[in-house]
Amino acid sequence: MKKVFVFDDNVDILELCTFILEDAGFAIKTSSTSNNIIDQVLAYMPDIIFMDNWLPDVGGIDATRALKAHDSLKHIPVIYFSANNDVKSLADQAGADGYLAKPFDIEELEGIINRHLTT
Repeated sequence: MKKVFVFDDNVDILELCTFILEDAGFAIKTSSTSNNIIDQVLAYMPDIIFMDNWLPDVGGIDATRALKAHDSLKHIPVIYFSANNDVKSLADQAGADGYLAKPFDIEELEGIINRHLTT
């Protein structure tokens, strides 16, 4: 079973992603903070990560950069997802592998996962 890790400070988004992704056959872990991002991700070793921009303490850009700088984690695709109008630019700044604008629909969410997990 493929594992997805979703970082978002919005509990409703985390619950929605959990519902959608479990229904689609994925194992999912969520976190509302990017504190100790390396430890959190190393403990779960997901196949793909969704990273919100607005996270408390360490923001999504710095959290993504930390993951991409870590030898054991840099291969994991990070999908930046945000309601910010400039989500593509933010994803580029962070060094993310892709982006998904909020609000998103279920097909978009599943499609981006499938694209990044089959490469």
